[in-house]
Amino acid sequence: MGSILFFLSILAIIATWWLSRQGLASKPWLEQGEAAALPNLSVRSAAPATIGLRVFLAVVGSFFALFISAYSMRMQLPDWRTLPLPPILWLNTIMLVLSSIALHGAMVAVRRGERNELKISLIAAGVAALAFLSGQLVAWQQLAGEGYRLTANPANDFFYVLTGAHGLHLLGGLVALARTTEKAWRVPATEHLRLPVELCATYWHFLLLLWLVLLSIWTGWAGEIIDICRQLLT
Repeated sequence: MGSILFFLSILAIIATWWLSRQGLASKPWLEQGEAAALPNLSVRSAAPATIGLRVFLAVVGSFFALFISAYSMRMQLPDWRTLPLPPILWLNTIMLVLSSIALHGAMVAVRRGERNELKISLIAAGVAALAFLSGQLVAWQQLAGEGYRLTANPANDFFYVLTGAHGLHLLGGLVALARTTEKAWRVPATEHLRLPVELCATYWHFLLLLWLVLLSIWTGWAGEIIDICRQLLT
């Protein structure tokens, strides 16, 4: 249960930060001032696509939280056999980090109107993401070659399901990234690219965070972090 609490704590921190950015804690009925000053207030409204992505990420986060909860409970049974992590997962992690960094660079470039830097960043993000997915397939092949096949052990099942679900979500993101990259060559004005680039960057950062959480659970780091936090609080 420690792993699921760790993951839910991260989601709670992100949700709290996002709500604070929306100004939901403000109390406009307590504000003092003349009514004539109200038109000067700037009201930020998120685009429908941004709201849709946030809802989708909340659903995906809940989906993986349930799987992680089931993983934490199932590993307590005596038939559980820990699955060794292929070393290539560390290289895959680096590729996903580079892909997320490249998309952050694309977001900065599109805000500055730097078209060439935007194209290079989008391509770099796509190449690194494809390298990550290819590395995941290699990890599956290595595990299967060593006898750690699907249905051979509950730990194997959870690993293949979680990595497969994460890979499918990244593959879906690559479709959106490909469309955004194609639009970067076709649309002359960079301001029309800002929203799709920011959506791709947000999605990639979420998938990176999700992957790091999964990796911390498989390596046992999540439990160690929870133990350290408990020691600091006691």
